[in-house]
Amino acid sequence: MEPLARLFGNAVRLKLLRLFLFNDDTTFTLTEAAFRTKTAKVAARKEITLLLNSGIIRKKAGKTGTGTAANKRFAHYDAFKIFLRDTTEVGDATIIGTLKRAGTLRLVVLSGLFTGAIESKVDILAVGDRLDEKKLGNAVRALEAELGRELRYAAFSTEEFKYRRGVYDRLIRDVFDYPNRIPLDRMGITAST
Repeated sequence: MEPLARLFGNAVRLKLLRLFLFNDDTTFTLTEAAFRTKTAKVAARKEITLLLNSGIIRKKAGKTGTGTAANKRFAHYDAFKIFLRDTTEVGDATIIGTLKRAGTLRLVVLSGLFTGAIESKVDILAVGDRLDEKKLGNAVRALEAELGRELRYAAFSTEEFKYRRGVYDRLIRDVFDYPNRIPLDRMGITAST
């Protein structure tokens, strides 16, 4: 269990706090909150009740009925959100390990949320061989559950990436023009940039 989960009581509560505070303009039903945090509905219900009682979240009418959302009027809302944002980090090894479930990775570039580059079109660029789109989607959702934020990602085969890079594809250019981190490079990209 990570240290913050111990501090906040358990991992489910921490994931829900991240979900609500990092998506403070969104109302979530119990089902949506449980799905987005990859937790059991029973555990999510218990923690949401506790968070409602503490005042950090509130009930709110949404598109799909009544749900819960961050309470921006909570006395320590801004300080709490800054604290969670500053302490929420998923290491490169965890990201690579999670994404490897989708196939043979050759290159992973992190941008956007991982570097603070708001203008970036994607947060994760994955290049590999025999990448399973469904498994990749599941891996990204697992990372989203840990981070409490939705991630934008793009995946290419090695050949497609080389072609797109050769024709100066806009998406590829945007990833490399804005701040980025390359935790995995088996293509020699860092040597050629």
